[in-house]
Amino acid sequence: MGQSYLAIVNPAAGGGRSRKLLAPALERLRAGGVDFTLSPTSAPGQATAIAREAYRRGVRNFIAIGGDGTSYEIVNGLYPQALEAERPTLAFLPLGTGNSFLRDFSDRGVEHGIESLIANRRRPCDVMRLRHRNGVIYYINLLSMGFSADVATLRARRFSNWGELGYVTSIFLTLSRFNRRSFPVRVEGEKSFDNRRCLFLTFNNSKFTGGTMMIAPNAEIDDGLLEYVRWGPIGRLGLIRNLPGLYDGTHIQHPLAERKSVRRVEFNLDAPINVMVDGEVLTLHCEELDVLPGALNVVA
Repeated sequence: MGQSYLAIVNPAAGGGRSRKLLAPALERLRAGGVDFTLSPTSAPGQATAIAREAYRRGVRNFIAIGGDGTSYEIVNGLYPQALEAERPTLAFLPLGTGNSFLRDFSDRGVEHGIESLIANRRRPCDVMRLRHRNGVIYYINLLSMGFSADVATLRARRFSNWGELGYVTSIFLTLSRFNRRSFPVRVEGEKSFDNRRCLFLTFNNSKFTGGTMMIAPNAEIDDGLLEYVRWGPIGRLGLIRNLPGLYDGTHIQHPLAERKSVRRVEFNLDAPINVMVDGEVLTLHCEELDVLPGALNVVA
């Protein structure tokens, strides 16, 4: 193959599932001729530090072994420095809980990840850049606010080890509170900020979130655009009736749904809010979002 990878491992991903499945997956990679060095993490944020230092040393090929949060941390270690040098490559062994990004290419998870590495299937991928009041973050899956972020926040704080059941439980508990509110946003091409109340807003590079929810069925990872999806203030019963649509992408056909493919978004928030970014729950005062076209290679 002629490529060597730094494999950054989150042993705690998927409630320890990553640790149990790691050895046989790595053995298959070795048998397939994939050369790699392991670098395990032991604390949140460590994957970012490892990726940042490795890139400075000249490493350009990485494997994220864990869930969406592991790849998110690695991406934030690579940028912004990778914008000034050689484009990095990121592969995936999805041994975590969500593993949403890779689902754009296959629902076979780790099997697909192994096959892609052995075959060296590389393709360009856009990177999303969010400027907020205290800095900048980067992501490759999605940013969400409103109901979807509330679900992710509840799951992270109370049901982090429940897998898919944790998402479902968090959805129904969040339904009981049902906070529809305004997130003033101005997307490319609009003259004024949209202050209408909504159920949720998402800003997507890929189609899936929460493992199997197809929030942005029209998103493409390499089109130089972000897919903006807005769902207006639908009622509680209406949302329950339309929940299946969140899994097959038909929710965007609802009369209260809107979508646009854009390059830039501005925010006019009064204060920091809870957001979900690539499976991670953060509290940010968002200001501006744009696209870095083809800034990353992915093995998928």
